[in-house]
Amino acid sequence: MKSLRFYALILTLSVSYCGLNAARSFAQVPTPSPQLAENQGDLRKNFVREDSTKTEENQPSFRFSNKSAPRTTATNLSRPGVQNSQTMTLTLNEAIRKALENNNDIEVAKNDVRIAESTLRSLLGIYDGVFTFAPNLDRTSTTGRSATTDFRVNSDFTQQIKPGGGTVRAFLNNSRTENQFAQQQVTSGSTSTSGAVFSTSLGVTYTQPLWRNLKTDSTRRQIKIQRKRVSQSDADFRRQAITIISQVQSAYWDLVFALRNQQNQVANVNLSRENLRQIEAKINAGSAAPLEKAEVETELATREGDLLSATQQVSIAENLLKQLFLRDPNATEWVSQIVPTDAPVLNDEPVDLDAAMKDAMQFRPELSRLKLEKEVNKINLDFFKNQTKPRIDLVTTASLDGLSLGNVNTNSFRAPLFVPEPAGSETSVSSYLYNLICPNRNPGNPASCTNIPDVTFDGSPSFFKGGFNRSFANLFRSDAPNFTVGVTFSFPLRNKTAKADLATARFEGEQIDAQTRSQEQLVVAEVRNAVQAVETARQRIATFKRAVANAEIQLEGERKLFEVGRTTTFLLFQRENALTNARNSEIRAETDYNKALSELQRVTSTTFRVNNIQVDSPVTDQK
Repeated sequence: MKSLRFYALILTLSVSYCGLNAARSFAQVPTPSPQLAENQGDLRKNFVREDSTKTEENQPSFRFSNKSAPRTTATNLSRPGVQNSQTMTLTLNEAIRKALENNNDIEVAKNDVRIAESTLRSLLGIYDGVFTFAPNLDRTSTTGRSATTDFRVNSDFTQQIKPGGGTVRAFLNNSRTENQFAQQQVTSGSTSTSGAVFSTSLGVTYTQPLWRNLKTDSTRRQIKIQRKRVSQSDADFRRQAITIISQVQSAYWDLVFALRNQQNQVANVNLSRENLRQIEAKINAGSAAPLEKAEVETELATREGDLLSATQQVSIAENLLKQLFLRDPNATEWVSQIVPTDAPVLNDEPVDLDAAMKDAMQFRPELSRLKLEKEVNKINLDFFKNQTKPRIDLVTTASLDGLSLGNVNTNSFRAPLFVPEPAGSETSVSSYLYNLICPNRNPGNPASCTNIPDVTFDGSPSFFKGGFNRSFANLFRSDAPNFTVGVTFSFPLRNKTAKADLATARFEGEQIDAQTRSQEQLVVAEVRNAVQAVETARQRIATFKRAVANAEIQLEGERKLFEVGRTTTFLLFQRENALTNARNSEIRAETDYNKALSELQRVTSTTFRVNNIQVDSPVTDQK
């Protein structure tokens, strides 16, 4: 019995060896090359419709045979909304460049930086000098009196000083007044005239905080904080750009995988068609039952469904990539078919975890942002500490004042010492005393009552005669300079607001420290996970390469057994599907490896450096 089994085994091996050449002709198609730009063209050439009837572009392209006729299905890989005749070859670097130029999220982040810069320039504008010019004409009339006309031209220049927080104001004021009250104010009550009085004042006023607001004040605090906000917006922009680049890389490799998977599914469908052709030949020769055809067509339909799903995944991956680098939803590139030309990158060198961790701690925008937030908190602490102090301000003014009285008499003249007035209607002390000494002009009055002496009065000084030109010239007389020095003290009672603000700033500092520690832990976890993902994906590639090689050997042996009738179509299909799955697992591992590399670039913030991208820092106007 054992001898019989031995001879049967020898016979089986001999028949299998003789059918080797025939079996090789029915082996599966070779693994597609990663250069998708070339393979896509090959696929379009190999899988065109065999019938002469032209179908409308982007219409369903599968044609299923009936039981009464041989199957002649061909596959059209066109997709809705995509023109097969319009292709766009694309490298990964080109996709990244297009995204940096056109991505709308990056544009939003870029405008955030510009807004922050504009806000800073707006705050710096408070140190711009302000010139004020104010002419004023005032006509005043009072019942029983003649109207008076006053004219004033005041001008000044005000400038805030950054160091020390002081304020300087230079002024030049000119006035012409006919109002007696205003004249008394201008002349300090020393001169009275019926005409106009002209005055000119040129001077400088300087106010300097001596304690509170000396080292910092609200304006300087806001400017310092806004400079940090500009840097924070730059960190946010870098983070957004890195995120978009990572998404572009991931979408690009997903599209590569989808196209390679589609090629594998096409090869699997063609393998089923070859199986169907062989079964039909056997049925026609009477060596196979017609029922086996149904089994093969069932498997073919299943693989065609997988091909349809793979084609759908191509559209999904392609649309995601287009969404990242197209600006306009109506761009013409939406109907183009993207043909990626970059092959997956494979590197056997392990990733240095310590170097990756160092890069992440140094370059991560999130950590940079928290560091800047800590500096903002330090600015707030310094300001609120300063606000708890009393306010002491030094106020000084130095001026030159000139005065002129218009067309006054500068010559001396003689006039009675006084003019007698009726008793009871006196308007001066001299007239009143005169009426007491010399009542009713009686003959017994002293002789002096009838002889009121004349007195010589000096005229007004010549430097008072004139208008604005004279008052301006009088600015430079030795008696024109004036100066004022004063100190203002302000002591808030209890000062609850400043103390509460200071306590709040301290609490915010503790909060930022906790947020920093939490973010650092997140960075550590992300870097470790990213390094592990790279290492795992690289090992998976080697593992699945072995799986593909073994699956090819198994399929070749199973097909030889099938040719000699030693196995079933069910087992043959299992081997074919196993090979397809192994190939998909291999290209998925290659895709995951490249996506893991892009994720490692993101979590370590080395994306710009690896991809040779230069990002300019914003201008913070430090002057």
